[in-house]
Amino acid sequence: MQLQSFVAGRWQSGSGERVALRDASTGEVVASLLPGGIDHRALLAHARTVGGANLRRLSFHERALLLKRLAKHLSEHKDELYRLSFATGATKEDSWLDIDGGISTLFVYASKGTRELPDGHVYVEGSPESLSRGGSFIGQHICVPLEGAALHINAFNFPVWGMLEKLAPALLAGMPSIVKPATATSYLTERAFRCILESRILPEGAVQLVCGPVGDLLTHLTCQDMIAFTGSASTAHKLRECPEVVANCVRFTAETDSLNSAILGPDAAPGSAEFDLFIAEVTREVRIKAGQKCTAIRKAIVPAAQAAAVNEALRAALGAIVIGDPRNAEVGMGPVASLAQRREVLGRIAVLRGEAEVILGDSARLQPLGADPERGAFLPPTLLYCRDSDAARAIHGVEAFGPVCTSSSASRPCTGDCSS
Repeated sequence: MQLQSFVAGRWQSGSGERVALRDASTGEVVASLLPGGIDHRALLAHARTVGGANLRRLSFHERALLLKRLAKHLSEHKDELYRLSFATGATKEDSWLDIDGGISTLFVYASKGTRELPDGHVYVEGSPESLSRGGSFIGQHICVPLEGAALHINAFNFPVWGMLEKLAPALLAGMPSIVKPATATSYLTERAFRCILESRILPEGAVQLVCGPVGDLLTHLTCQDMIAFTGSASTAHKLRECPEVVANCVRFTAETDSLNSAILGPDAAPGSAEFDLFIAEVTREVRIKAGQKCTAIRKAIVPAAQAAAVNEALRAALGAIVIGDPRNAEVGMGPVASLAQRREVLGRIAVLRGEAEVILGDSARLQPLGADPERGAFLPPTLLYCRDSDAARAIHGVEAFGPVCTSSSASRPCTGDCSS
């Protein structure tokens, strides 16, 4: 598979150095990315003048119907997407979250568009407001589509859902979209995107795809355009501070790093339903998508008296997870998305080890089922224990975006502003 960029109604080859995208389990080349060669002015012009005009001709209900038709069409091609999803390191359960979850989002927005929006082109917000004593001057809020394009910069962990969850509200609002997937898993996004194009359900110019670097794309955005970003906080900051983005008041939304906690109450003793649920949920959040979720539990905060019991239970549960090629039905957790991602996670673990000890997870001894540990991006479920979370800083500020969780206990109760 060779990934190209879809610009102004045609697939366009790039001009940069070819980048090999590899299967996360086997290391085999799945696709090659040929970046560059894109006229970003033409890309945006096509979205604004062709895609935007075509979408704005339709009412909210007509656009909602397109989303429903698109969801049904993608549902008919799920098997193909599932097969390719294995290459990203996703198990069948992981792929269900990504693929079926994304398709379900289309159905939800289609339903909301029909039930909650008018069968027209303008959304009236609230009641008229009198702005003068005698009522000769009144105001009314109305919502209409922007006349620009929505640039969606997505993360690697949900290559299908990440695209569809942003396309659904944008298209319903009448805004053409430019999808920029993360490079590592862009081959799966590209296949789902190509399926969208082949359906011919959406009007011309409604969606475009850019694989690889965005180049100077941001410098051509205006106040009628918007950016929806998912990824690291550092990258979000760089994009937000782009001079043209600031000067042109480009709307910018970002979903970035997270350090979610699960807290065990002092009355949840070992053997209780609450204790068992706590262990099960922490284990599940480490295993699903190999911990590559913004909602994953990174910190398991427990009463000091329960720390030993929690660590013992988590070690047993996490240690029982079968790691390997996700194509194997016995495997419960696949690799992270790429070797680069594995290196990044190992680097974050090294930082966390300055404050916590590793009590489970030795990547050097990992033997994944049906796969080569050197060629695949495998990591074991890793559990760290911080004995003094009051003095810790890294465990409250460093996210290892993989199958990693730190258990900790505080020597004092949390009151007011407590980062742990």
